[in-house]
Amino acid sequence: MGALRKALNAAAEETLDPDDWTDVQALSHQIVDDAIGYLRDVRDRRVWQDMPADVRAFFAAPLPRLPAPLAEIYREVAENVMAYPMGNVHPRFWSWYMGSSNFTGALGDFLAAIQGSNLGGGNHAAALLDQQVVNWCKEMMGFPASASGTLVSGGSMANIIGLTVARNVKAGIDVREHGVAAIEKPLCFYGSDQIHSCHRKAMEALGLGNRALRRIATDAELRIDLGALRAAIAQDRAAGFHPACVIGTAGTVNTGAIDDLQALARLADEEDLWFHVDGCIGAFISIAPANAYRVAGLERADSVALDPHKWLHAPFEAGCVLIRDASAHRGAFAVTPEYLENTLRGVASAPWLYDYGLQTTRGFRALKVWMALKEHGIEKFGRLIDQNIAQGHYLSTMIEAEPLLELVAPTNINIVCYRYRADGMNGDELKALNTEIMLRLQEDGIAAVSDTTVQGKHCLRVAVNNHRTRRDDLELLIRETIRLGKEIVNASPAKTGC
Repeated sequence: MGALRKALNAAAEETLDPDDWTDVQALSHQIVDDAIGYLRDVRDRRVWQDMPADVRAFFAAPLPRLPAPLAEIYREVAENVMAYPMGNVHPRFWSWYMGSSNFTGALGDFLAAIQGSNLGGGNHAAALLDQQVVNWCKEMMGFPASASGTLVSGGSMANIIGLTVARNVKAGIDVREHGVAAIEKPLCFYGSDQIHSCHRKAMEALGLGNRALRRIATDAELRIDLGALRAAIAQDRAAGFHPACVIGTAGTVNTGAIDDLQALARLADEEDLWFHVDGCIGAFISIAPANAYRVAGLERADSVALDPHKWLHAPFEAGCVLIRDASAHRGAFAVTPEYLENTLRGVASAPWLYDYGLQTTRGFRALKVWMALKEHGIEKFGRLIDQNIAQGHYLSTMIEAEPLLELVAPTNINIVCYRYRADGMNGDELKALNTEIMLRLQEDGIAAVSDTTVQGKHCLRVAVNNHRTRRDDLELLIRETIRLGKEIVNASPAKTGC
C-alpha cells in the first residue's frame, strides 16, 4: 500500500477547477456585465442576421486536444455565437411561439448549473423546489393539490407523457408488461385538424401509429367541430375500434384558436374518454385577468401539457405536464432497480422524480421558473399575457384598416395571420410575394415573422409572445410590410420570382 500511495502521489492528480480562481472571477464579472448589456440594448440590434462565411467556418474547427485560455474562448463565443442568435429575445421576433426569456431566469439557470443537482430525485433542496414549481402550476391551472405532475423539456415531451398515461389507462391491459400488440381493440385518439405535429410523433412513439390519431374538421373559428367529433367516435365504435382520448387544444399553433374546452370535458365524460389538453400555447391564459374565460374547462382535464418557457418566459427549456390521477401517472413510468431503492434516511430518503417521466437524469429546470415568479409575482405575468393579446388585436385592427393588407384568419388571442394583396395575382403569385416580404424583413433585421397556410391560403404569421414588444413595434411591421410589398410588386418578375 505504501508503494502504491507513493506512486499515486508522484503522478499529478488533475481537476477541471482552476489552480487560481482570481482570473476566472474577473472574467465572470465581465461576462455578467456583457450579459446585462446584451439584454439592455437588445432593441438596438438587428432581430436576426445571417452568418458570413468565416463565421460558419468557425463551427467546422477540429476537436480541441490542448487547453486554451478561457478569456480567448469567451472572445470566440462573444464574436461567433452571441452575435448570431435566433433572435427570440428581441422585441420584434414573432416568427414562432417561443417566449422571450428573462434575466432573472438566466441567473437561475446559472445557479442551477453551479449547484449541479440531478433532478432524478432524492432528498435535496432542488428536488423539493422542483415539486414546488409543479404545485404552483397545478394551482395556476385550477388542478387539485392531489394531482401529479413533472417538469420536462418542453411541450412535445409534456404531451407525450400525458398521452402515455392516457394510453395505459384506456388500453384495457397492462401495456407495460404485454405491449401494444396485446391491445384487443385498436385505440383511437381525437384532435382537430389544427393539432400540433408533436401528437403524431406521440402516436408513433407510443406504438399506436399515425392512423390512431383522428383529425377532426374545424369550424369557422378553427376550433374542433363537436358534431364531427361525435360522429367520428360513433363510427369508430361501430367499426370495432376503442375511442380512448380526446385532445383539446388551448391555442393552435397556426392561429391561436382555442377549442371549446368545457364542451369537450362534457363529451369526454359522456363517451368515457380521457380528456387531454395541449395547453402549450394558451394554458397560462388561465392567470390573465381579462382573458382567463377563454380557457374555461381546462381545469376539468385529465392531463394538461404546458410550457413555462412560453408565457412565463423562462429560458429554454422548461415544459410541464399535469396529471389528475397521481397513481396513474406514477404507474405509467415507475421502475425500482436495486441501485435506486429508497432508504429511510440519507440522500435516497425521498421519492424518485424519475418515476414520473422518461428521463432518469433530469436537469434542475425549476429554479429559473421559481426565481422569476418570486421576483415578479404571478399577477404581473397575467397582465403581460393580457398585454400580448391586446397587442395581437391591435395589429389585427391596423391590418383591417389597410387596403393593401388582409386578415386570412380570425384573431383569437395573440397570433395574427395576414398577407399583402396585389390586384391580378393568383394564389401562387401571392405566396411568392408574401414569402419574399417575410425573407426581406428577416434579412434586413427589421422583424422576424413566419408563414403558414390556413384553409388553403398562404399567409404571414405573427405570434406576439414577447414581453418586450411595444405597439410601435407592430406599427413598424405594418409600415415595412407595405413598403416591401410595393417595392417587390414594382420590381421586375425576374428579380422577385413573383
